[in-house]
Amino acid sequence: MEYIDVLWLHELADSPVRLVSELDAQRYETRKLEFFRSGAVGFANERQASSGTELGQMEVPPLAEINQDPEFRGTLIDESVFEALWRLHVPAADD
Repeated sequence: MEYIDVLWLHELADSPVRLVSELDAQRYETRKLEFFRSGAVGFANERQASSGTELGQMEVPPLAEINQDPEFRGTLIDESVFEALWRLHVPAADD
């Protein structure tokens, strides 16, 4: 698994400003958190979703490619960081 944290720099009111994803070996999202300006956090996994958050239908590009777009700033994060965020924002029954 790979874990990425991507800031999305934009002015859209209803779109997330941060996307944190767990990626499988083929770079498909298996779990995702979306953070909004309002403070709301949406989540998605293979079974459930909240706040309109959905797993992507395509493989996620490498961070080098994501970071070529000036609207995005992505970094790798440790599994422990992802898991801490997941536990904080996803009800225990939904993981």
